[in-house]
Amino acid sequence: MTEPTRVLLVDDQALMRMGFAMVLDAEQDLEVVGEAGDGAAALTQVRALHPDVVLMDVRMPGMNGIDATQRIVADHPDVRVLVLTTFDLDEYAFAALRAGASGFLLKDTEPAALVAAIRTVASGDAVVAPRVTRRMLEIFAPHLPTQSDAGPQAGDPRLASLTPRELEMLRAVARGLSNVEIAAEFFLSEATVKTHVGNILAKLEVRDRVQAVIVAYESGLVAR
Repeated sequence: MTEPTRVLLVDDQALMRMGFAMVLDAEQDLEVVGEAGDGAAALTQVRALHPDVVLMDVRMPGMNGIDATQRIVADHPDVRVLVLTTFDLDEYAFAALRAGASGFLLKDTEPAALVAAIRTVASGDAVVAPRVTRRMLEIFAPHLPTQSDAGPQAGDPRLASLTPRELEMLRAVARGLSNVEIAAEFFLSEATVKTHVGNILAKLEVRDRVQAVIVAYESGLVAR
């Protein structure tokens, strides 16, 4: 029998943690292994409990969720972080994605969607829909580095290993297209697109397509 996904809850509100725990503990394949009330406590709990997924509030006193996410991702690359925010397209949520989180959810997300998101993140994928990712990056583009006049090929070494086809694929991903939409646009099979996207993630050394999109914007591959 497969071991349940181990989840750590991080939120400064005890009632919020209690509510999430009730939802998750009702699922046979999920197990809440601990709780923390701020980012510093989360780091301690991650070291002690080795969770698979951290459900992380971004706005907390002391060490916030962004700083905690960055530390967790750096020190524990196998741990996935799913950030929580009160407001859709919250700048804090975007910053957490840049810090290495695998996705974000609103705190009023339906229980079924919360459970599905944790399962998705645990499997190694991201839970921010491609179109939502695109919208977030459009809104927060002013916070990203300004595109170089010389263009991406002259500047960012992260793109050097990508083939021309892979650069096209990365642009499409950054435009918010799903694998099915990319396949239709380039007259490819969905399996071929998945292979290209997988190669892109490996070459860029990023965890998921959310991080790949951020690289596309930061490098200037996608005009802002």
